[in-house]
Amino acid sequence: MFDITDFVMDDDFIRWVYERREEDKVFWDNWLLRNPDRHLVVAEARRVLESLETSRQKIDDEVIRVETGRLLQTIREKGPIAEKKIIKIRQAWWYAAAAVSLLVVSAFWYFALPAKKTVPEKYTYAAFTSAKHFIENINTSNKPVTITLPDNSTISLAPSSRISYSNDFNSQSTRDIYLSGEAFFNVSKNPNRPFRVFANEIITKVLGTSFTIRSFEKDTVIQVIVKTGKVSVYSQATATDREISAPHKLGGILVTPNQQLVYEKSEQKFQKILLENPVMIETGPAMPHLVYEEAPIEKVFTELSKAYDINIVYDNELMKRCTVTADLTDESFYHKLDLICSAIGARYDVIDGQVVIQSNGCK
Repeated sequence: MFDITDFVMDDDFIRWVYERREEDKVFWDNWLLRNPDRHLVVAEARRVLESLETSRQKIDDEVIRVETGRLLQTIREKGPIAEKKIIKIRQAWWYAAAAVSLLVVSAFWYFALPAKKTVPEKYTYAAFTSAKHFIENINTSNKPVTITLPDNSTISLAPSSRISYSNDFNSQSTRDIYLSGEAFFNVSKNPNRPFRVFANEIITKVLGTSFTIRSFEKDTVIQVIVKTGKVSVYSQATATDREISAPHKLGGILVTPNQQLVYEKSEQKFQKILLENPVMIETGPAMPHLVYEEAPIEKVFTELSKAYDINIVYDNELMKRCTVTADLTDESFYHKLDLICSAIGARYDVIDGQVVIQSNGCK
């Protein structure tokens, strides 16, 4: 089974992490569906490569040669190596493997990959709106202000915030809003005319949903929090006009309810996390009651995932003998997870906006 070293040295995996092509995303999403137990390893491998991307710089060839030789010698001293790749490392060595891989791959990719693209300009609200005809709304009060757009979408604009949109908003192929500050959007559904919010360094694209964006220019991060539906977020520096304009299609980084996407401005890097207190998604009579009596773990995790619209990754074959007896109705999401894991002798991690269960199975 693949370990971290396999991924960080794989050309297709590297291209997925760095270039974010749609076809690569489809391939790796499907691969993870077939190999749910590899989510944790893939997440760690991505972090290794993302760390390299933000820290690459030009290094003298002689330094690369010397350092690469030294690192390879260090790896040999740690144990036997196969001719083409390091043999499978036990789970306890994952982080050590990631550190070694980071050093080795660093020396290689400093000269194998082109230098990281720099942002050509700072994407500010003023830069977006300076040369166009816009309708502008500014909230100078100390309370949120509700604004209704020409397409009947609504915006709750926070204090000290402003939004602008073109005076021919309804005649354009995309519904574009420019934001400085914080706002909650409730977007009328229209897949033929994507709704896009330009908020400094990021673009948020939806077809019809509700979400919050916080993007004050003085802040070091930009936040996108989804209430309903799905939201697609792109970096201004790397997004193409084609992908952010395509109707009926969401690409980029997908964010779903109970998830928050944080963009770190200084490192031009996204991080997807779960909210501190996830809430159950309203689904009417179909909502699971979450009361169990010797229930199979597959049923418990499936219903919990559906109730919160949060992906829960686990090895179903390994845990097929695990059962749960509990009333989880009135517990918070994380307390539910604590109770379940305590009952079956497992633990969980939250990685890339999803829950990953680690377990040795049940007798």
